[in-house]
Amino acid sequence: MALPKDMRLKGHRTFNYIHKNSIKYHGKLMTFKVARSNPEILLTHKFTTTSNKLRVAIAISKKVSKKAVERNKLRRILQEWLLTNIQRINNHTPYWLLVNLKFGDFCNDKSILLEEFQNLMFKSRLIK
Repeated sequence: MALPKDMRLKGHRTFNYIHKNSIKYHGKLMTFKVARSNPEILLTHKFTTTSNKLRVAIAISKKVSKKAVERNKLRRILQEWLLTNIQRINNHTPYWLLVNLKFGDFCNDKSILLEEFQNLMFKSRLIK
């Protein structure tokens, strides 16, 4: 299940803004870049009504896995966790989140991946 369009980030200006104005949280398997939302950047994408929601982009490098099937599987696992927990908890703040999976000795274990993802979500105070 993919993220709804009102939760996705898009556009090079959005990512430039996140890279310049974000607070970084590092884990063993991934890094989070969290920036306060800036709805003016998204006006060209016609996202005016839902500009104060949490928006997420998940970037997985080819260095993690050469196969697109495996990268998409990892992306879907993280998106599914977000959809179930963000809608259930529903106390998120209007931030933009960029998730980068680190390359190297990557663990394909779903539970370890989700555990670190959840820990970084709490550490960055995106959910309470």
